[in-house]
Amino acid sequence: MSIAYWCVLVAAVLPYVWVVVAKARPGYNNRNPRAWAAKCDDYLVQRAHAAHLNAFEAFAPFAAGVVLAQLAGVDTQTVNGPALAFVVFRILHGLFYIADKPPLRSLAWLGGFACALALIVLAALRAG
Repeated sequence: MSIAYWCVLVAAVLPYVWVVVAKARPGYNNRNPRAWAAKCDDYLVQRAHAAHLNAFEAFAPFAAGVVLAQLAGVDTQTVNGPALAFVVFRILHGLFYIADKPPLRSLAWLGGFACALALIVLAALRAG
């Protein structure tokens, strides 16, 4: 199951990748970073910050799905596929968010969400 665990690690770090993109812009204020992001009129900052927040939202169901699948005894190779796909979809999601490509961003979001749900369903079916 180590590939899926590495995917959890990547997914846990991914929100910080997007926030680094936002904070790397000129004028970043570390004194009050949330207020700075909220008031910033730089669209790249806004999109990278939104990708950062969305990556946190997506992490919990994915990590739970990997853990539940492992606890339920789902075959390792079966878990690795959706876990890898989730990471790819989430990287694409962030890139599409920053590039301002809403339809592609939504498709990437949907793909990642489907992977997280698949892991939970696999666990439920195996445990049932």
